[in-house]
Amino acid sequence: MPEKYHIKTAATAGRFRHVGKYAAVDYREDCSRCTNCVKVRCIYDTYRKDVAHTRNPETSIQPLYDCRACFSCVQGCTKGLLSLVINPEYLDIGDEYWKPDIVDTTWRQADTGRIPVSGAGYRGRFHGPGFDSIWTDMSEIVRPTRDGIHGREYISTSVDIGPKPMRLSFSGDGSIAGEIAHVIEIQFPALLDLPPWPMASSGLTKARLMAARSLCCLAVVDATSLEAAWLDSVEALELLRFAVPLLSESSTLQRPTWLTRVQLAEINDGAEAASTAQALMLEHPALIVALRMPMRSDCLERIIRQTKAGIKVFHLVADLHGCEPGVRGARHIRDVMRLLHSGLVTAGLRDEVTLIVGGGIALAEHMAKAIICGADLVSLDATLLVALGCRVCHQDHDHANPQNHCPAEIDSSDPDYAAQRIVNLLGAWHSQLIEVLGAMGIREVRRLRGEVGRAIFVEDIEREAFSDLARKSQ
Repeated sequence: MPEKYHIKTAATAGRFRHVGKYAAVDYREDCSRCTNCVKVRCIYDTYRKDVAHTRNPETSIQPLYDCRACFSCVQGCTKGLLSLVINPEYLDIGDEYWKPDIVDTTWRQADTGRIPVSGAGYRGRFHGPGFDSIWTDMSEIVRPTRDGIHGREYISTSVDIGPKPMRLSFSGDGSIAGEIAHVIEIQFPALLDLPPWPMASSGLTKARLMAARSLCCLAVVDATSLEAAWLDSVEALELLRFAVPLLSESSTLQRPTWLTRVQLAEINDGAEAASTAQALMLEHPALIVALRMPMRSDCLERIIRQTKAGIKVFHLVADLHGCEPGVRGARHIRDVMRLLHSGLVTAGLRDEVTLIVGGGIALAEHMAKAIICGADLVSLDATLLVALGCRVCHQDHDHANPQNHCPAEIDSSDPDYAAQRIVNLLGAWHSQLIEVLGAMGIREVRRLRGEVGRAIFVEDIEREAFSDLARKSQ
């Protein structure tokens, strides 16, 4: 029996101190010196750390902002001397989509590899745009023997990438005739994609490949980076098996020798995409070729046309906020994928193709919700950089200019350190995905694809609840 899939995480502290959210304010003048002081009983040792911080002459006078906001001390102080304040620097992190709480949650998951838990519970909104307007069906969570990360039954998170024939046909002697399924099975339903903005670091490329090897998945890399000096090492040749090179026009013309070592390659969408893909598959029969295309309104027509030309794997890329790039009034991934999935079902092609969608996948729940909307798997870009300390500040950092220097210094990250941080993050995501699947009563993530009946879309229930009122007001 094969070994159950398990992601081995290891606590890996970030290279720089996190920008914390909360700090405690202590009005000591009226303190009664209680023997049962709530500060001593803090389960996170926040006050002990604060005292050690303020007594060190080499530290700044700024608060640590290390409080977890459980409010136990605020509520338990008999004199009411304690209160919490929010760090103003924390509020400046990210943007309207990559909110500070998302960035902070990603940092903590990359630190520990565990599902994040907040002492204050969930204090945000239960409804918003994009993925926030989807509620997952957790009806099976009421069962006492519910299976999750501590369950007795194995929940599979593996997915297949590649062309799959719709039916099997056999010859007279009983052997299989015609097309045979040619798929790659990965154990985690995500690709580690290219950074969403230029990163001049071969170390980051190596780190993503090392993380893909640990996760038993694949990492998209620029074909030119595979021709760098470190490709000559024995380790790099081993890592090639987990690489998905994004081939440029020059790379496809030169036909690099390392193409025989990779399982999947990507080419950009264009007028010559079909002919280029056919030439590659003819020259390398074991190679699966994926078409990388921006997520836009004509995706369905292009996918149907390219499927008939022999391409069966499509990687749709949204912008950093999960919307159609460069379009006014852009649609979100959830809307585009639902239309794509239903359109391919109507065309009778859905089970033949693999749909990968990326851009704006910022939380573990986004991965599950994108699959519910019709994707086979997702690709992760900016969230991998956040795991390494990125604040999503959207600046074109210049190392020569201290005023515009990246505070996370991702370009200088050690590959082993960066790989472990990525593995920790996705280890926490894997646990959360299993919890979601277990709460739904689903035993494999493949069954989650397109299962919109397992989700509640807020606009649908609002329409159902208030349609009578809308009719009466007209």
